[in-house]
Amino acid sequence: MFSAVSDRVFTELDAVRIARLGDGAVPPTLLDDLDAGEVVPSTAIPADVVTMNSVVELLDHSSGQHRRYTVCYPGDADPGTGRISVLSPLGASLLGLAAGAEASWVAPSGERRTVTVVAVLFQPEASGDYVA
Repeated sequence: MFSAVSDRVFTELDAVRIARLGDGAVPPTLLDDLDAGEVVPSTAIPADVVTMNSVVELLDHSSGQHRRYTVCYPGDADPGTGRISVLSPLGASLLGLAAGAEASWVAPSGERRTVTVVAVLFQPEASGDYVA
């Protein structure tokens, strides 16, 4: 459904909460994606779309490795355990993408990185949690 990088869909709650983090904190690319993407009620988000607190399996194009991450708010981030902030380059590039889509970002080292969202292993909304 939302397989291309430009085809993003966000829940209304995620969009509002991210906006409340403040323009200075939110990467401009994420703000642009929120403006350009489709915003839907939590009950209408497809189950294979990355939302806040989703657990995703990614395929790293440079290493060929599969990794699991949870996209979370900055205060809950712990990269060592796979909890990545939505404000990080990787987290911002994933939010709103569906399984099968590619995410691309520039790492702090300046290297362009690309991953494929292999699967959304857990999504709060798909489990009936519309306020996570």
